[in-house]
Amino acid sequence: MTQRVLTGITTTGTLHLGNFVGAIRPAIAASRESGVESYFFMADYHALIKCDEPDRIERSRLQIAATWLAAGLDTSRVVFYRQSDIPEIPELTWLLTCVTSKGQMNRAHAYKASVDANVAAGEDADAGITMGLYSYPILMAADILMFNAHRVPVGKDQVQHIEMARDVAQRFNHLFGRGQDFFVLPQAEVEAEMELLPGLDGRKMSKSYDNVIPLFEGGSKALKEAIARIVTDSRLPGEPKDPEGSHLVAIFDAFATPAQRAAFRDELRAGLAWGEAKQRLFDQIEAEIGPMRARYEALMAQPEQIEAILQAGAVKARTLAAPLLATLREAVGLRRFQPLKAASAEAHKAKSALPSFKQYREADNLFYFKLVAADGELLLQSRGLLQGREAGQWVARLKKDGAAALADAPVSVVAAVDHVHAALAALQDVEAQSA
Repeated sequence: MTQRVLTGITTTGTLHLGNFVGAIRPAIAASRESGVESYFFMADYHALIKCDEPDRIERSRLQIAATWLAAGLDTSRVVFYRQSDIPEIPELTWLLTCVTSKGQMNRAHAYKASVDANVAAGEDADAGITMGLYSYPILMAADILMFNAHRVPVGKDQVQHIEMARDVAQRFNHLFGRGQDFFVLPQAEVEAEMELLPGLDGRKMSKSYDNVIPLFEGGSKALKEAIARIVTDSRLPGEPKDPEGSHLVAIFDAFATPAQRAAFRDELRAGLAWGEAKQRLFDQIEAEIGPMRARYEALMAQPEQIEAILQAGAVKARTLAAPLLATLREAVGLRRFQPLKAASAEAHKAKSALPSFKQYREADNLFYFKLVAADGELLLQSRGLLQGREAGQWVARLKKDGAAALADAPVSVVAAVDHVHAALAALQDVEAQSA
């Protein structure tokens, strides 16, 4: 059975070497495993909870997207999208909010920590706490349940949110399922041996400690300068060094083979100078990071390429999100009113206002079809097909399955995704009524 794995990336700040070793590199490696369907999203709605600086949000979204792409994320194998490009997610958030108890939200760790800090400071318990912070776990549940993820890699501090998502999913299934489950119950996946890179001072690498080594920002010069600031002991060149417990060695290990690790330790015990050891570390990291940095800088210079990649990812994501949300709307009672039997003239008028498929043959002897809105706007354009029957079969499938068929259809989305989805939904309704 294919396992769907979902990873969210909060878009505040820039990523450092510790993020690469502890999160980016292992997540990309996991996405290449067989039997795994990976979803990676830029959690930019979540970023608004923590940051009210629009320029910082914008810059961070671009930098982080470029970082993941430069590090080797293969968008032909994964679905890579921005949370804010999927309007079904905030709508699902509201549906889930309506079945989530306030008491459950009162127990959320982030909210309780903020309340405790306010009380300790003599402030009102809810001072400075927004509804974004309070409802954060429901938005996270919508992120996960929208794509029915089986596994969600998280840190230990996020496990409670996965448990909340399971509770909310079970409640929704119970209230509206009538014998069917709309949502898979996700599992938190906590890496027991998750690689944590030490910073310049030996503590966990973190911007809050001001001890980070930059990943791409500042180029090789910034990388070399940061490595030069790594704290070491006072042993002189020629004096044996103890590699065990050295955070410089721990950082080297994250970028080296077992043979390289052993050789580096032997050289330190033989008296290798710390300055030379830092140069070796720089060379080791640069060998892996340098080519990625070049790709990162090329992407940052052409943000329209990143935009195109994320828009393509949004189309793929919405081919799953839109049909599920339509089903959920139906389940909770947000249904289309069925028309009364209208006069034939009115029925003809309504039919003529619908989008329509056109099939035709071109001079290249290939068969084509396109979807055109009632006002003549081109919405979808097919590739050339060898047989007219194949074109007809695709038209029939798109009418029957709507947006869910887009992922496999031999078509290009020409117009705005919302227009295309709305047009297919209208044709799907007509098809269902005539069945």
